[in-house]
Amino acid sequence: MDQLLNSQSVQDLEVSIEEATRSTEEGVKRFIEPAQGTLARALAKRPHIVFGRRGSGKSSLLRKAVSDLTIDRRPIAFVDLESFKGHSYPDVLISILIQTLERFEQWLNTAAINPASKTSFWRKLFGTKPKRPPFDKERTRALSGRLNTEITDLKRVLLGEDQIETTLRNKDSKSGNESAGVTMKVGAGPAELGAKAATERKDSRETETSEKFTRTKLDLLHRRIIEYQKIFRDLSALSSGDSYLVLDDLYHIRRSDQSRVIDYFHRLGKSSNLWIKVGTIRHRSSWYVNGDPPIGMKIGDDGDEIDLDLTLERYQQAKDFLSRILKGFFDAAELKVDDILTDGALDRLVLASGGVARDFLGIFRRSIGIARNRDSGARGPKIGVEDVNAAAGEYDQYKTQEMRRDIFTDEEQPIQTEFARIRTFCLTSANANCFLVEKDADQPLFDRIQELTDLRLIHKVRSRVTISSRQGKVFEAYMLDVSQYTASRKKRELEIIEFWRTDSTERLRRVSLIYPPAASGT
Repeated sequence: MDQLLNSQSVQDLEVSIEEATRSTEEGVKRFIEPAQGTLARALAKRPHIVFGRRGSGKSSLLRKAVSDLTIDRRPIAFVDLESFKGHSYPDVLISILIQTLERFEQWLNTAAINPASKTSFWRKLFGTKPKRPPFDKERTRALSGRLNTEITDLKRVLLGEDQIETTLRNKDSKSGNESAGVTMKVGAGPAELGAKAATERKDSRETETSEKFTRTKLDLLHRRIIEYQKIFRDLSALSSGDSYLVLDDLYHIRRSDQSRVIDYFHRLGKSSNLWIKVGTIRHRSSWYVNGDPPIGMKIGDDGDEIDLDLTLERYQQAKDFLSRILKGFFDAAELKVDDILTDGALDRLVLASGGVARDFLGIFRRSIGIARNRDSGARGPKIGVEDVNAAAGEYDQYKTQEMRRDIFTDEEQPIQTEFARIRTFCLTSANANCFLVEKDADQPLFDRIQELTDLRLIHKVRSRVTISSRQGKVFEAYMLDVSQYTASRKKRELEIIEFWRTDSTERLRRVSLIYPPAASGT
């Protein structure tokens, strides 16, 4: 094997890519904008829900927004909701609220007042100096103290019992006077003498009334929301601007609780100059429930969406984005992509990743090891298509682990069963890497298809496909993940439909590709 793959430069490249496959505060220095204007929208004074599959760059975008806002000394809190996975309502809401206030308190005690000369803070974390002068220390500490008081009270509520029955007693005392007397007269005129004898009795009565009611944790949260709004308005006055709250990975908390959590913070932000940014996976989330009253945040009315799902449907855009990410690592290592990667291997990396940045980097890193440990032979000294295929097969275990971690027990079996059916259909019935699903398919099937797309086990490649013999029907085209038919699972003579090519349209417009088979009418 060529010495370049064994060089220290390539080894350093592997390490830097491995470190970057998890979003961190340090990772913002390598941030690549998925599409022009995405970051500007994330910084805008407007509530947003940021959608994207695992590894698509949601957290990287939000952390970059946090970094830029901090440099501008805009109050900001970043809360990772994965920490509250499995928590029950309303404790999950209280816990998130506690961490939100703690993050703002921490921000006030550091970024708000640290001078630009404190390079150990600014240069290390953000790589540059702040754009605005520090806040007034006395006012900042006073507001930080108020936050600390609220945090202490909330922790007491969190550890307490819910549904506490309370009795309120009122005492009412009443008193009255009664009098009786006899008058006697002796003589007449001026000489008349009189005498009066009287008796008086006092009567007092005391009554007690009691009222029973149930005090809940939610009652307290709702009563305190006005006070929290006042704190954020004071924070706005202190900072001469707005505040921002990032709630990342909403999908980790129970779906039944998601809209209620968003609803509380959305109400908290109203009229208090606090803007909410939520990161999540689209088809694993519930952000709005219509009702009386509606709960959550309605896209279009209460806020907007930022979609980071750069799917294979936009193949060239996805390839350009992923290539820019890879080039950034190569430049830092003083290497060139062409030195170790063939053109075909780059295309196969894009295909195997489904357009997801983390998967792209993870599969590429494994490709280096596979190419390094094989004999050069006819495959040459560079990473080739077969190396990427082998790496994709190895990487599949991580997707499977994430599926089991992301979906709840009652959902796991139907999704796994559907995926097994799709895989069998593609590899045996259709004998192709792509399949079609009717847009008007029954809702449970469509929901499972979307779940599998979010889990990156299948990938959407065309949003609209028509078939001449199915007049009036519109289909979506999907590709089975590369890991399912390459490497150890290699399926010989499987038709690889190159959907990204303009001349591939007719190859997709076939009845034999319609899933499930019964829907094809054959």
